[in-house]
Amino acid sequence: MRNSFSFNRRHLVLTIPILLLLLLITTVHSRYSPFDPSDLISDGAHNNQSLNQTTSSLFHLALESSAEETCEQTYGFLPCTTTVIGNLFLILVYGYLMFFAATYLSSGSELLLQILGPGIIGGLFLPILGALPDALLILVSGLSGSTETAQSQVSVGMGLLAGSTVMLLTVIWGSCVVVGKCDMLETENSAIDRKDTKRFSLTGSGVSTDIWTCYAARIMAISVLPFIVVQLLQTLHSTSGRHLAVLIGLILSLAILITYCLYQVFQPWIQERKLKYTRHKLVMSGILKHLRILTDDGSLDTDVVKKLFRTIDENGDDRLSASELKALVIGIRFEEIDFDKDDAVSKLMKDFDTSNDNYIDETEFSNGIQKWHDKAMRVGGGSPDPGPRTHKYLDNFHDKTKKAHALLRPQEPEEGQSDEGVKNPRWTSFKASLMLLAGAVIAAAFADPLVDAVDNFSDATSIPTFFISFIALPLATNSSEAVSAIIFASRKKVTTASLTFSELYGAVTMNNVLCLAVFLALVYFRELTWDFSAEVLVICIVCVVMGAFASFRTTFPLWTSFLAFFLYPFSLVLVYVLDYVLGWS
Repeated sequence: MRNSFSFNRRHLVLTIPILLLLLLITTVHSRYSPFDPSDLISDGAHNNQSLNQTTSSLFHLALESSAEETCEQTYGFLPCTTTVIGNLFLILVYGYLMFFAATYLSSGSELLLQILGPGIIGGLFLPILGALPDALLILVSGLSGSTETAQSQVSVGMGLLAGSTVMLLTVIWGSCVVVGKCDMLETENSAIDRKDTKRFSLTGSGVSTDIWTCYAARIMAISVLPFIVVQLLQTLHSTSGRHLAVLIGLILSLAILITYCLYQVFQPWIQERKLKYTRHKLVMSGILKHLRILTDDGSLDTDVVKKLFRTIDENGDDRLSASELKALVIGIRFEEIDFDKDDAVSKLMKDFDTSNDNYIDETEFSNGIQKWHDKAMRVGGGSPDPGPRTHKYLDNFHDKTKKAHALLRPQEPEEGQSDEGVKNPRWTSFKASLMLLAGAVIAAAFADPLVDAVDNFSDATSIPTFFISFIALPLATNSSEAVSAIIFASRKKVTTASLTFSELYGAVTMNNVLCLAVFLALVYFRELTWDFSAEVLVICIVCVVMGAFASFRTTFPLWTSFLAFFLYPFSLVLVYVLDYVLGWS
């Protein structure tokens, strides 16, 4: 985090002069002189009456033009302009300030997460903070002015919503694959940490993620449901029906938002439970594989099971205790995993001890082994009935369990990170609070001026506001997140790649539920017209394609990055064709 703090200090040094400059700049009005230089010198040949009429007419036109070119200052003191260059400058300045706010929110969130850990903070608070700059920009785009003004400016909010989603899943996603690529293992189809000798091989290099990243991608794909519902219900012919469709979409997006936040809160617990269960299956497959308790025809060898029972029963009391089972687990030497031996013994006792007396007799031991055998056969792809292929099915079960455990690998501390915790929690909490407050205040203060600058730039250039906000605004609100993701992916490890792509999918999910909920609330309560069919189609296509692509695979060769890069210009072209060629809007 030290580099993050120095990064923020450098931006603070740049931000203070920019704020002072904005306060000093005032609106400047000027007009072009309508006179030709020759008109300023009289040669005595002009008619005075004609000259006076012409002069009066020209002055009238000039003053009328000057009146038309005035602009309204945001908050009554921030600068504004009607020129192309002036508005471009304001977009860059306000965009940088929004980038600065997003950086402070991100850094403060990371500090808070280090102190308080996951759960409520990591699952509920931080995802909302990450989407705060986008949500504020969308909110102010539809709040200001009359209904007609809001209808005009709300396209800025839709452009930002679509642009953020598309940029994260195309340009940023593809860049993370390129910078994080490692050599691929042909046998296991997975990437080797920090080994990049195949360079730019389209199939021989790529990135691998864990199974939790697939779950994040599936949630992201599901999060487009409110878009689909609103758009389908817009086919209703009545105005009240379309208004009701927006309300239904708003309620659905809020329901998905609450569900997603709850999932994020309980995800560490769910992940730990699933990891423990997978480790138990690995113990089960290890015992079945290493103890050779099957006959040649694949049936359970009862004589070997009885001999194994007597071998484990060290004191000869015809029952197995927890300490004797622990000796069995330790003796197998599970090299693939490092797990809690006592926890493994307790689960084994729970599976075998049907009498609940904390001991396992010979019958319970034989029945338990048989139950494990039948379960392994079903998972391995075979029938519980013995046969010559039984050994193969058990090997398949062992390999599948090992792969599942590898995909559920716990997070490893990165180089330079310590597990000792934060040294000064009180000061760090205070610093995190200040950063979050500063980021929220800056984002709230300059969201409205940025929207006004985009709208004025659109008027000056005749470029639709959607395309300006689609391309420019995500660079301001998501740049910090994008740079962080690319730097993290460049560490070329499965754990860092998993975290990087999970955060990208999480950011898109928050766009699709939180930011959409803000947008739908504006449309509903201000009674605006829903006229965003092409934009919704683009969001759905990108989210569904990338979500389906990432939901069922954990390895992404280099060629997948080109698919992601292609979707960005495709989205722009599709919106242009649908809106301005086919006339969807």
